[in-house]
Amino acid sequence: MKDLREASRIVGVMSGSSLDGIDLALCSFKPAGEHWAFTLEKAATVAYSAALRERLLHATQASAVELARLHRDIGTAIGNACDDLLQGTSADAIASHGHTLFHQPDEGLTFQAGSGAHIAAITGLPTVCDFRTMDVALGGQGAPLVPLGEQMLFPDHNAFLNLGGIANIALHGSEKPIGYDVCPCNQVLDGLAQEAGVPYDANGEMARSGTVDVALLARLDALPFYAAPPPRSLGREWFEVNVKPLLGASIPLADRMRTAVEHIAGQVARELGRSGAETVLVTGGGAHNGFLVERITALGTVRPELPSKELIDYKEALIFALLGLLRLRSEHNTLASVTGAARGSIGGALHLPY
Repeated sequence: MKDLREASRIVGVMSGSSLDGIDLALCSFKPAGEHWAFTLEKAATVAYSAALRERLLHATQASAVELARLHRDIGTAIGNACDDLLQGTSADAIASHGHTLFHQPDEGLTFQAGSGAHIAAITGLPTVCDFRTMDVALGGQGAPLVPLGEQMLFPDHNAFLNLGGIANIALHGSEKPIGYDVCPCNQVLDGLAQEAGVPYDANGEMARSGTVDVALLARLDALPFYAAPPPRSLGREWFEVNVKPLLGASIPLADRMRTAVEHIAGQVARELGRSGAETVLVTGGGAHNGFLVERITALGTVRPELPSKELIDYKEALIFALLGLLRLRSEHNTLASVTGAARGSIGGALHLPY
């Protein structure tokens, strides 16, 4: 394996719980004192086929053999997507988060589908995957893992908000950074938009046209998870059991969308308000939802800051590329102060194709 002490090129891969596809980012890294300098050289999002997306949607009810097949097929899809991204160029390794199917850290359980062995076999490159399991085995939440990467790549910021399938925040203003999941985000908004036959609510215009249903908002805000202190994390199965049943079709779709935006914005604004930060760097697909960002701004005291579209869309893939690099260098890539684990650890399974 190449000496990774000076410079490296890693493909970071992320598949989020909103099921919009596979995000890939070819990133180059160089040490810069206590931090890392990076260039995001090339990036792409590869949509899941309709059949694969349908299998992911129902994976929590699948048989054991179907889960094994899905693990193989997601790994194959990621491997092929990496191969396509790397046409005409090269990389030193792949770092793949995979797709979270089960996340129940209180039971010592987390599972991200996407066979690293298949990725390595297809690409011919060392592949790091299964980033969360060691932290969970050490009593942690296994999430969020991104704050360590934020600390190393974005030293000029101390508050971060990711509006992905799940909204999560990270705060770096103290000696011990913290980060945690706030509430479901695009899991809710995209699921509702798909009732109207569109993949997402472009710029939040459907939600903007609706009216807040006060009773539904109260039921959402009263979910016990929101009273739990960090560290805390969410999985799609929590959304399916606790949130989805509240979003039934008895209320007009636009009103449900509007209420969901108000719920997400209110929960995010409340948590950010405790941070003492003046600005927060906002990334993830929800950062493109202008109405959601407006409501977060209106309900809170922390000013959202939007980076380039490239960083909005691929920051998590970029950071998992770095976490994979740290794994290859046998360096810690988790923060116990964030996850609540007994100690920091070197997370990730390594698959070598040779």
